[in-house]
Amino acid sequence: MSNAVVFLPGFLADGRVFADQVSDLSREYAVMVAPLVGASVTEMADHVLAHAPPRFAIAGHDLGASVAAEVLRRAPDRVERIALICANAQSEPPNAAAAREPRMVRARSGRLGEVLFDELPIGALASGPHRNAIRDYWIDMALEAGVEGYLHQSRIMQRRPDQQNILRRARLPALVIGGQHDTICPPRRQDFIAQLMPRAQLEIIDAAGHLPMLEAPQTVTRILRSWMQIDAPLVLT
Repeated sequence: MSNAVVFLPGFLADGRVFADQVSDLSREYAVMVAPLVGASVTEMADHVLAHAPPRFAIAGHDLGASVAAEVLRRAPDRVERIALICANAQSEPPNAAAAREPRMVRARSGRLGEVLFDELPIGALASGPHRNAIRDYWIDMALEAGVEGYLHQSRIMQRRPDQQNILRRARLPALVIGGQHDTICPPRRQDFIAQLMPRAQLEIIDAAGHLPMLEAPQTVTRILRSWMQIDAPLVLT
């Protein structure tokens, strides 16, 4: 069983997206939320490894999931288990990368707030009384990152590596979480990732979209707690 867990927030987010999970799990584990610092997924992984405990579990959302997989590739002897939340194991398709360019131009012209509504469309979250508030919460975090932060992470998303081979080789307790209503990283993509990993558990949450940690916090925390209690060694082949 792991004694420490490192959380990695997603695109333009910060540790607040994991507030409920950190509050609960920190009663029993050493919990760290690592910011995404660096000019690439690889550099971000290096920053995590420079500050993480000697051995740890890692859980990443969205861009943070890509960084988590890179951490596993670079230091498999240190990662005891991995959770990927609303993840994408493939590099960004050329059409998706190209579609970012007009949004980046708009952000540079002072229209970042408008662009963020396109980055997280309301349809990417589950319907419910708190849906608008949850999106506004994410937008507030993204606005704090600012235009430069938006441009920086957009470039990293455009250039993120294909990680399918990393996940195929990972024989450690793995967890893949998705939201049933996520249109950014849809359930079929989470199922694909889970099938890549020899020891993956797949959890698709009915009452969630792209931000399950905020949309269904108690469910995500319960799933993570169970995953943290799995006792098995890491083996890479």
